Amino acid sequence: MRTFTFKGLFLTAVFMLLGCLSIQAADDDLITRQITIKLDKAGTLPDKIGSSKKNLITKLKIVGEVNGTDWCFIREMAGSGYDGKSTEGKLSVLDLSEAKIVEGGDYYNKYYYYENDVYYYKNCYTSNDVIGKCAFKGCSGLTSLTLPDGITEIGDEAFEYCSGLTSLTLPDGITEIGSSAFFGCSGLTSLTLPAGITEISSSAFSYCSGLMSLTLPDGITEIGRSAFFGCSGLTSLALPAGITTIGGSAFEGCSGLTSLTLPAGITSIGDDAFYGCSGLTSITIPNGVTQIDKNAFRDCTGLTSLTLPANIKRIGESAFENCSGLTSLNLPAGITTIGSSAFYGCSGLTSLTIPDGVTKIGKYAFSNCSYLTSLTIPSSVNSLGDYAFKNCSSLQSVHVSWSTPISVGKAFNKADVSKCTLYVPQGTEQDYFLADVWGDFGNIVEYDPTGIDKVTTSTDAKELSRYSVNGQRLATPTKGLNIVKYSDGSVKKVVVQ
Repeated sequence: MRTFTFKGLFLTAVFMLLGCLSIQAADDDLITRQITIKLDKAGTLPDKIGSSKKNLITKLKIVGEVNGTDWCFIREMAGSGYDGKSTEGKLSVLDLSEAKIVEGGDYYNKYYYYENDVYYYKNCYTSNDVIGKCAFKGCSGLTSLTLPDGITEIGDEAFEYCSGLTSLTLPDGITEIGSSAFFGCSGLTSLTLPAGITEISSSAFSYCSGLMSLTLPDGITEIGRSAFFGCSGLTSLALPAGITTIGGSAFEGCSGLTSLTLPAGITSIGDDAFYGCSGLTSITIPNGVTQIDKNAFRDCTGLTSLTLPANIKRIGESAFENCSGLTSLNLPAGITTIGSSAFYGCSGLTSLTIPDGVTKIGKYAFSNCSYLTSLTIPSSVNSLGDYAFKNCSSLQSVHVSWSTPISVGKAFNKADVSKCTLYVPQGTEQDYFLADVWGDFGNIVEYDPTGIDKVTTSTDAKELSRYSVNGQRLATPTKGLNIVKYSDGSVKKVVVQ
C-alpha cells in the first residue's frame, strides 16, 4: 500500500504552486498590443515572428503576400495546428486587410472524407485570393478577423467551429461561400453577405446559434440543405424575391424565428425545412408551391393559422405534425393527397372540412386532434388510412357523402364515436347502420341539403352550418352556391362570388 508523508505532500504542493506561477508568468508575457508584420516574400512569416513569440501574440496585422507556409503558422498562432489539434497559440485578432493570399508553400490543414466505406484525407493548400477549405477550422480563440478586399471565394468548412468569432466583414468581391463555411460559429451575432453571392450552400451557417441578424443579397436564388440549421437566435429574415428553392432542413431548429414571408418564386419546400421552428406564428406560402414535403413544418407549435395556396396538390408525411397552436385550417380545393401523420397532434383544430377532390387520407393524418368537434369528408376520398382520426375524442359530428359506405378500418380508433352524430346522404341510413365502424356511431342522421324547398332571405338568425350543393360541410363561405342553415330553422341558398 502506498503511503504519503507530510514532507511528500508538502513538496507536491510546492511543485503545483510553482506550476501555477509558471502558467501565470506565461500569461503575463502575452503581447497584447497589435504587432504588424510586413512580408517581402510569401512563406517568411515563421522566420519573422519566430517560435518564441508565436504563442504570445494576441493581435496581428500582416502586410504582403501569404502562402500555405504562412497560413499554417497563422493557424498555430490562432490555436489550431495543421493536423487540427489544439496549440498554445493566443492569437484572437487578425487583420489581413493589406495581405494577399497566393498559392504555394506547405499545406496548412487536412480534411477527411468518406468513400466506399473507407476514410481518406487530403491536404489543404492556398489558392490565389481564396479563403481555402478548412482555412480557420477549429480556431476557436479567434474573435475578430479582417479579410483582404481581393477575396473571391470562401471554401468549404473555412470557419467551421470558430466559436469565438464575433466580428467578421465579408468583402464585396466574394461570389461563393462553401458548404459548412461557418458551421458552429456560435459567437457570430450579425453578418452581411456580399451582393455577388447567388447561393447559400448546404450547412453554411448551421449551428450559428448566436446569429440574430443576417442580410441576404437580392441575387440569391437558392438556400441549400441545412443552411441555417440550429440558428436558434435568428428572429427575422428577409428572403430575396429571386429565391426559388429552399432545401431540406434549411431552417430546422430556428426556434427564435417568429415570422417569414416566402418569395413568390418559391416552387419547392424541402423535407424538414422549418422543423422545430416553435416561435413561428405565421407564414405565407406562395402560389407556386405545389407540394409541401415531409416534416416541413413539424413541431411549429406557435403556428396559429395557415393558408395554403390554391395550387397545392399534396401535403407530405408529418408536414404539420404537432402544430398544436393551429386553430384554423383552410385546405384548398386542388389537394388530392394528405400524407400520413400530416396533421398529427394538431390539438387546437376544432373544425375540419376535407375538400372535394382529395382521394387519399394517410394513416394517422389527423390523429390526436383532441379538440376536433366537426368533420366533413367528401365522397372523392377512396382511401382512409388506419388511425386517421385516432384519439379525436371531442368529435360531435361527422358529415359524409358516399352513397355506399366505404371501409374505414381503424380510422376512428379511440375516437369514441358512440357519442358522435353521423350525417349521411338521404336513403343510406340503414346501409351505414349495418356497416363496420359506421354502425358504431351513436346517432345516424340522413340529410339532403340539395333538396331544400324553404328558402328565406332573413339574416337575423345565427348561422348554424353551411354546405355545398353536393352536401359537403363547409367551414367558411366558398365560391359558388352555398346552403346555409340558421338557428331559427330557416335555410337560405347563398351565392358566394
